[in-house]
Amino acid sequence: MYSPLADRLRPQTIEEVAGQKHLLAKGKVLRQIIDSGKMPNLIFYGPSGVGKTTVANIIAKNCGKKLYHLNATTASTADIKEIINSIGTIESSDGILLYLDEIQYFNKKQQQILLSYIENGDITLIASTTENPYFYVYNAILSRSTVFEFKTLSKEDIHLVILRGLQILANEKGKKINISREALNKMSAAAAGDVRRSLNMLELCILTAEEGEEITVSDSLAEEILASNSVRYDREGDEHYDIISAYQKSMRGSDPDAAIYYLGRLLAAGDLPSACRRLLVCANEDVGLAYPQIIPIVKAAVDTAMMVGLPEARLPLANAVILVASAPKSVSAHDAINAAMQDIERGIGGDIPRHLQNKHFDGEDAEIKGQNYKYPHNYKGHFVYQQYLPDNIKNKKYYIPGDNKTEQKFKEYWSEIKK
Repeated sequence: MYSPLADRLRPQTIEEVAGQKHLLAKGKVLRQIIDSGKMPNLIFYGPSGVGKTTVANIIAKNCGKKLYHLNATTASTADIKEIINSIGTIESSDGILLYLDEIQYFNKKQQQILLSYIENGDITLIASTTENPYFYVYNAILSRSTVFEFKTLSKEDIHLVILRGLQILANEKGKKINISREALNKMSAAAAGDVRRSLNMLELCILTAEEGEEITVSDSLAEEILASNSVRYDREGDEHYDIISAYQKSMRGSDPDAAIYYLGRLLAAGDLPSACRRLLVCANEDVGLAYPQIIPIVKAAVDTAMMVGLPEARLPLANAVILVASAPKSVSAHDAINAAMQDIERGIGGDIPRHLQNKHFDGEDAEIKGQNYKYPHNYKGHFVYQQYLPDNIKNKKYYIPGDNKTEQKFKEYWSEIKK
């Protein structure tokens, strides 16, 4: 059965793993854990193709425990229970090591099922994820695990792996393989730190090259294969979140050039929904009350983009992105609602003042009869002092005007009215 080159070349020892020296070099914490043979619960976080599964497999082979491997994209609750049922059996007398790939696809209930067995040591968990574990992994599991971040590999690391792959392919074919140094360098760069991707491109070059007594990969063939793999973007992986994060942060940071570049990255990958969603969020969160008119403008641009689709959608979105990046910024509304919701979640508040309640009658026990609500429009300037917040937070200030002209103008207006 056919096995991809990336699998045939998969390292069998820690020393063979490409990159990740910040984790695997002698003296580093993860390396010390591996060498000790005493395995805590681990979570590996990082983009695809950087060695998470490889390192987990090496650990599993050396720890002496019964190994189970689940992929959360396809595993069910029944699969988890089958592993739990094997606890205490002869074959798992030394304990169970569960390697759970893509843990972010397990819902909270599935993760909770594992929790008690992780706590008492019946199951040792090694989980991997391409997404930020602090967003997607249940807090109780996180608190019982050590998180290690795997980094994107350097061009030099990838180049060494490609040379090893080239040697293996030459040995398997029994022929010399001719490929230019320039093509190999471009392949190393185009892989964008993903070992699997680099080896897939190399193998595709060899499979489609002219084959005689020797195998020759022309520069034009290499260029064609590299071009077809030029956009590194996985909508379900961490790369997705890296790009949209950079996209929004560039708009927030008032850099229209960077914002347009990341918009282009999203659109080149066909990810119109993410481009629109983040743009709407940024208009409300980062521009907000400094230029409130921007919100309907951006909404109109997004509606237009969704209506016309790609490639034309790039035009209204480019207009809106440059506008948002160039606009004055304010997070006063963002900070106000976050502060209010934080108090609500902490149970800070109380009963709504009587004069604001939707009641038009009084019980016999009411100390003060009558609702006594004051209708602001009956007063000069459409304003009258009365208490709106509950008693125990009646003097709380959630909204603090930003230092932009729009909010300062409102502040000046209300200061005059309320004085």
